[in-house]
Amino acid sequence: MTDSEATAAGPVRRWPRRLRRAAILGVVVLLLASLPWLWTTLAARGHLHSEADAPAADVVIVLGTAVAADRQRPGDRLAGRLETAAALVTSGRAKVVLVSGDGGGTSGDEPAVMTSYLAGLGVDPRRVVADPFGLDTYDSCLRAREVYGVERALVVTQSYHLSRAVTLCRQIGLDVDGVTARCDGCGAALLAEKSVRDYFASGKAAWDAVRGRAPAVSSPADPAVQNALRP
Repeated sequence: MTDSEATAAGPVRRWPRRLRRAAILGVVVLLLASLPWLWTTLAARGHLHSEADAPAADVVIVLGTAVAADRQRPGDRLAGRLETAAALVTSGRAKVVLVSGDGGGTSGDEPAVMTSYLAGLGVDPRRVVADPFGLDTYDSCLRAREVYGVERALVVTQSYHLSRAVTLCRQIGLDVDGVTARCDGCGAALLAEKSVRDYFASGKAAWDAVRGRAPAVSSPADPAVQNALRP
């Protein structure tokens, strides 16, 4: 082999080694990035249920999300969550609905829309409590416990979000079981998009839980849930 041939062969042999190192580094980075998602997924095991086999609890928490373009009706995902919660109340597995969302959201007043929709589904308005400062999943869980005095509840949201919601609620001391919400009108592409978003959101969830973040809005204790539970 000539000197020029040896020189040309050197980089060729080195490239596979560099590619292997890059591949290994990529796998390590992926695993580290996946740890929060794995935590939320594994920690929720045994606490996820379908609507049909949901356990009983006095309170069902419905987590807010975008309302429809007219700002008067819930979007498809939110409607599914509310319909599932209403079914749990109708079947006697829950007594009071705590709707938790952003009262000043970009799409509209989530708790107000949720409350109105539940009334249309036949849920007694006296059995609905609205929290307008459930600005994210962590805040909704923390405020349910600290502001509204909830100790045990069902939490309703779509499957892609359910493990994270259950894990966060349980991490801050709220004894919850998750119930998978209906999602009529939700296409496969939308659900895939939201699943990817939730994968990345698990990192923030883990960080909030580890540092014990205070809710974005602090409020005094509110007896509304206890009052709604009274006969």
